[in-house]
Amino acid sequence: MRFNRLAAIAALLVSTASHAQTPAVPGPTPDPVLAKVDGEEIHLSDVSEALGGLPPEYRAMPPQMLYPKILDQLISQKALVILAKKQGLDRDPQVVKQMDQAREQALQAAAIRKAVAPLVTEEAVKAIYDKDIAGKPAEQEAHAAHILVANEADATKLIADLKKGGDFVALAKANSTDPGAAQGGDLGWFKKGDMLPEFSAAAFALKPGEITDKPVKTQYGWHVVKLEGFRPVAVPAFAEAREEIRQKMIQEDVQKAFADARSKVTVEQFNPDGSVPKPDAAAAAPAAPVAKP
Repeated sequence: MRFNRLAAIAALLVSTASHAQTPAVPGPTPDPVLAKVDGEEIHLSDVSEALGGLPPEYRAMPPQMLYPKILDQLISQKALVILAKKQGLDRDPQVVKQMDQAREQALQAAAIRKAVAPLVTEEAVKAIYDKDIAGKPAEQEAHAAHILVANEADATKLIADLKKGGDFVALAKANSTDPGAAQGGDLGWFKKGDMLPEFSAAAFALKPGEITDKPVKTQYGWHVVKLEGFRPVAVPAFAEAREEIRQKMIQEDVQKAFADARSKVTVEQFNPDGSVPKPDAAAAAPAAPVAKP
């Protein structure tokens, strides 16, 4: 597959080159040399790899414009590397450290790819969708508004004012400390898991149009909650849920890969000054004898 792509790029380069000289070697070369800089070769595969790293808007450029620019850039980069080596910069301690770090990062990425890629298959993603999403009933969303104040007494007074016919939006704009006060405390639509448990429990226990009888306390303060209504949320199609499932699988499998790697090595940790930590007193103490039955 890779050589097919390289061959296509080669054909484009040959077709756009003016008065290109016919190569002496018969037949197409899978990965031809496009340039030499002090004898160091730049291959078609190097151009292809550089192309893959470009943003989509650049890759959309006409090939006859894009490939010569990439090749010219690769020649400049190669010349700079050769100059740096001639100046001995490849032996500079800081540069050596940076190259070692880059090498370690590349190895880490390769190890993660090897461990994770076989697990995150289309079949595995679909299986999770079928198990955790497709088979579940439609969720409910609530549309609610709230007034957030600093203490219970203020919230209780607001509830009393509302029961006397006070306008919720006006009271929210005048009293709420929430950033949404300017919109009358409107929170829009949300699922149970989107809000703090105590807030969700209060909101989902109401009927449309109702206001909480008592203030609801959360870590942010005291809330007066009004429910506007409910609506069912359709189960997302596989195409909609696929990427979210895939990303979650990758995160979980990466953590497993780290844990697996740590389990196969010996780890020694030291204090910030490099000294050996003293054994924890509780851990060092002999276990109390257990009485026999």
